[in-house]
Amino acid sequence: MHRSSLASSRTAGHGAANARAPGSGTKPDEVAGLWLGLAGVAIFALTLPMTRLAVGTPEAPQMSGVFIAVGRAVVAAVLSAMFLLATRAPWPRRADWLPLGIVSAGVVLGFPLLASVAMRHVEAVHASVIIGVLPLATAGVGAWLHRQRPSTAFWACAAAGSALVVAFAILRSGRAGLAIEPADALLLAAMACAAVGYGWGARLSHHMRAEDVICWALVIALPLTVPAALLTWPQSPLRPAAWWGFAYLAVFSMWLGFFAWYRGLALGGTVRVSQVQLVQPFLSMAFAVPILGEPLDAATLGFGAAVIAIVFIGRRSPVRASA
Repeated sequence: MHRSSLASSRTAGHGAANARAPGSGTKPDEVAGLWLGLAGVAIFALTLPMTRLAVGTPEAPQMSGVFIAVGRAVVAAVLSAMFLLATRAPWPRRADWLPLGIVSAGVVLGFPLLASVAMRHVEAVHASVIIGVLPLATAGVGAWLHRQRPSTAFWACAAAGSALVVAFAILRSGRAGLAIEPADALLLAAMACAAVGYGWGARLSHHMRAEDVICWALVIALPLTVPAALLTWPQSPLRPAAWWGFAYLAVFSMWLGFFAWYRGLALGGTVRVSQVQLVQPFLSMAFAVPILGEPLDAATLGFGAAVIAIVFIGRRSPVRASA
């Protein structure tokens, strides 16, 4: 009885604290949201280099992309179950189960699976800039879900930032044309899955604790992820570096990163905070230098500075609720 009362009071209190419209909080909330979003992006920026470390290359394969995706979800789900029990988290409302399923399909299964399979065939630097269009996709999903109406200037900044990362991808790829390779198509599909999962997760975070959203999304996927992980368990010895990469993906990319990310989206607004992701490709490249030995040149730094400038301008552009 005491537990039920506590859960009810916590749910009511949390709902009241998040009753305001998405992105319409106070200035301190918006600033906090941007900083939390940046913290989440910094954690996610290591995802592609660590995935490359875990999956290996065609010449020296390590774990399969499928095992990385479902295995990391299983580890994060076990941590999530312990967290939910320790914090006596209330059960989601009946209306929340479908959105949680969408979040699970997008960020627990879709993005990890598609990105992990692709990462054996592309370098982390190339992959990070392909995923760089994610902020625009996330902003679009967020605007639709929360019935927001970003200003023309905001969308211009989002489009310019995305155009920059696409141009950088073409520059670094060295390809003569714009044909999409299979691995690139997988990465773009992964980006779409992440955008949908981010948007719905942010929406749930307005009446659920941000931590609970990703935890429940991971737990409800266990009936799929556990059998898949057992079936795809590595059968040959792997390098220790591959296991270290897998551990980071499970604990940080699949779990703790979302604590900061969903909270940031809820406080600062999905459309606005999503633009912080524009710096993620360049953070990924910076991390890839010591981890994978990839070079960091003046062109990378120049594109990074330009994107950061656009993010600064974009966050100052108005985002209004639709009439």
